[in-house]
Amino acid sequence: MRVKRGNVLQKSHKKIIKYAKGFRGSKSRLFVAANQAIMQAWKNAYRDRRKRKRDFRSLWIVRINAACRMQGLTYGSFINGLLKANVSLNRKMLSELAVHDRDAFNKLIEMAKEQLQVQVA
Repeated sequence: MRVKRGNVLQKSHKKIIKYAKGFRGSKSRLFVAANQAIMQAWKNAYRDRRKRKRDFRSLWIVRINAACRMQGLTYGSFINGLLKANVSLNRKMLSELAVHDRDAFNKLIEMAKEQLQVQVA
């Protein structure tokens, strides 16, 4: 006896169409187009959830570097000076300080410069 699965297929198609709500044109109406669009969207979303973390870290580093260079120091030497001064602030917090609290950031730069001068002498 053969198995009739019209209901099951309809349900799975409807589910995919529901996920594709908001897509343009046939991608939100036709199953094959919607299925391809959904698979691509999910693939991109998975990849970009990981990429977001890298993007933010590089943004923080750019901000820190810009603030350091205004005080005559490079990003690398600033981080090196902070490590020698045993200051353990992550890049996100350093970036926030560089953008919103310039005075506190300048104090950190002075600490880093002192440590670098001690190393040279």
